[in-house]
Amino acid sequence: MSSFAAICGIDTAGRQASIDQTARLIEATGVELVRFAWCDLHGNLRGKTLMASAVARAMQSGVGMVSTLMLKDTSDRTAYKVFEAGGVADLPGFECASNLLLMADPASYRQLPWAAKTGWVQCQPWFQDGTPVALDTRRILQAALARLAAQGLGMQCGLEVEFHIYRIQNDSCSGTPDKGYSPQFDPNQAAWPGLPPAVSMIHPGYNLLSEAWADMSDEPLRIVQRTAQALGLQLLSLEIELGPSQVEAVFDVTDALTAADNMVLFRSAVTQALRRAGYHATFMCRPPFPNIMSSGWHLHQSLVQLPNSHQSRVAKANERTAFMREAPAPGTTPLNAQHTLSALGEHYLAGLLAHARGMAALATPTINGFERYAPNALAPQSILWGRDNRGAMLRVVGQAGDPATRIENRIGEPAANPYLYIASQIHAGLDGIARQLKAPPASTAPYDAGNDRLPTTLGEALEALQTDDALVQGLGRDFVAYYARIKQQELRRFAEAEDKLDWQRREYFSRF
Repeated sequence: MSSFAAICGIDTAGRQASIDQTARLIEATGVELVRFAWCDLHGNLRGKTLMASAVARAMQSGVGMVSTLMLKDTSDRTAYKVFEAGGVADLPGFECASNLLLMADPASYRQLPWAAKTGWVQCQPWFQDGTPVALDTRRILQAALARLAAQGLGMQCGLEVEFHIYRIQNDSCSGTPDKGYSPQFDPNQAAWPGLPPAVSMIHPGYNLLSEAWADMSDEPLRIVQRTAQALGLQLLSLEIELGPSQVEAVFDVTDALTAADNMVLFRSAVTQALRRAGYHATFMCRPPFPNIMSSGWHLHQSLVQLPNSHQSRVAKANERTAFMREAPAPGTTPLNAQHTLSALGEHYLAGLLAHARGMAALATPTINGFERYAPNALAPQSILWGRDNRGAMLRVVGQAGDPATRIENRIGEPAANPYLYIASQIHAGLDGIARQLKAPPASTAPYDAGNDRLPTTLGEALEALQTDDALVQGLGRDFVAYYARIKQQELRRFAEAEDKLDWQRREYFSRF
């Protein structure tokens, strides 16, 4: 009888060798539990924990997962009526909360540094007939990268991620000395979603890059550092950001799929490792406190020529980007795109501008995140680009002759699903290349009132996404309809909430 891996068409000799190697590593290191993890629509990891003895078999036969996990909004409520006739007519295979099977990538196996004798492996969902689930967000990015590779191009990304770390008060679930009553774990106050933890700050803020504040925050930052490095993530720096209790992590350039994988794992890992030490990490854009500073996720991106027709997952920091030009184009000034970027780079830049409104729904997927689009806040407000301008949505970094020339998109929030954020860049950029779009002159006044504005609400961004033909075609019409339906349920529940701030505390602060 064929294994499920064979039915899926992935039962190769190389994969089997990787399974065997992983099994030997598990035995040699005394690992007892292995988490089979999958990234959901909202960028959070879910999955099941298997005994070590069951791992090798599960890598061939799959791990069952209820299909409604793909239909959840940010509160974990199912957005489709799966038990009603026609309730999922547009999503065949999801009827009656049917089963999906998670298939692990054995090459992704690693041991978790914060959990004793526990391993971790990355998975993607398949239907029971061996068909890949196209709505899986990692597959959305894989499809975008395949489209890019068909033109002989690969993508490389560097990540700058801002987030907040707080010290948990009265933490009854960690080994910290500050134990005591915690409403978050009071069964009489359980709700859906539940209460967030009571917290205090790790630094008072408003002292950007302060060495004293960094020293004050040394313990949680060391946990972030050791966790990321133990997992093999390419962490370059940890910095004190401007806001109270706000920090930033910067990562080295990798290929785009690795960058997205790393972002998912980083958020989940540091949240768990810090939680065990009595800290609460949140990637919510604007935590629910007065005088807070918004967190952004700045995505550095460039294209590279692939060495052959097959997409390579290896990106080198010193590899020449296809965005670089040897010398400024004749007759240009620094305000012209081709003073810095190649012709392909200008077309890509113009594509990002042309589809900025639609991509906002993927780069800033929460109601809370749109509060970040404010003037003079080192966050974008309008659809424009600038040369090394941190007020612009797109910041062109580099100069003629610089192999690291790139575009930094500052539109994203740290709670974004990285697969969708990056995929939206590819489809927008490819449309710009296909139509050979030209970029307007760079802005030197990014907060002027006359500039074209980004969407100001999630609802407005969703409307823009659904009417953006290039993004709909690139992402898939079925996916965009599915994504919009789930996010619209989130919007409806928010509109019905009497206490909007409490809704965001429970919905985002305690869960992202």
